[in-house]
Amino acid sequence: MAENRECAGASACSRESCEGCPSKAGAPQGMLEELNPFSSVKRVIGVVSGKGGVGKSFVTASMAAAMRRQGYEVGILDADITGPSIPKMFGIHGPAEGTDMGLFPIPGKDGTKVMSLNLLMEDEEAPVVWRGPVIASTVKQFWHDVYWGDLDYLFVDMPPGTGDVPLTVFQSIPVDGIVIVTSPQELVQLIVKKAVHMAEMMDIPVLGLVENYSYLKCPDCGKEIKLFGESHVEEAAKGLGIPILGKMPLDPAYAKLADEGNFHKIENPYLENAVRTVAGI
Repeated sequence: MAENRECAGASACSRESCEGCPSKAGAPQGMLEELNPFSSVKRVIGVVSGKGGVGKSFVTASMAAAMRRQGYEVGILDADITGPSIPKMFGIHGPAEGTDMGLFPIPGKDGTKVMSLNLLMEDEEAPVVWRGPVIASTVKQFWHDVYWGDLDYLFVDMPPGTGDVPLTVFQSIPVDGIVIVTSPQELVQLIVKKAVHMAEMMDIPVLGLVENYSYLKCPDCGKEIKLFGESHVEEAAKGLGIPILGKMPLDPAYAKLADEGNFHKIENPYLENAVRTVAGI
């Protein structure tokens, strides 16, 4: 317990043996997991959130689908092991197959390549009751053991928070930048700061913020109804010195397409700036 207390604050920690401590951020090259030898990935974009339920997977799938429509080769590594939703959104099911070259991701209807634990399970609805180290190991296998082929962009849909899996991704995969997804509540400022500070500790560029659930547009009069109150994302972004990449409303039509497995059909103009930013790195 004494060792844990010493490592609790990165500024005070001096133990070289604490390999898992965030104070050893900016993982050395030797900690990076090797990519599948038959694959080539030009850019890796992490999509993160400080808390659950803010639409992180929705933003991941939206950006991936938009990049795919522009002609890029795109994949999604679903690192949200205990709560995978990407396969359902793209209407794909397992089992994923493989050869000596690796495990093959399953393409969506638009050609977006997806690898998720749901594509490896006999029962997609069975709960994943695994401890952190096993989950983290699975994420690394999705990078090393999956035959991604030649990708321009690989989006990593991460679980919420700043725990084992985000730490594993940042230390094991060469992430080129992250997009942080949040919601309008005032609490967002604290949550966003945690995610930003973790990225800074790991020396990962923060590309910007995307606010989801910004408002609901009345179908009768067109009035914008702010269900979660006034947005505070501008304050958070300004204080942290990072740009806002988009603000998305609640739209029942989007949810319908996701439930039908036709997410690739979504046209999401609210994320045009986010897509341009990712394409420009």
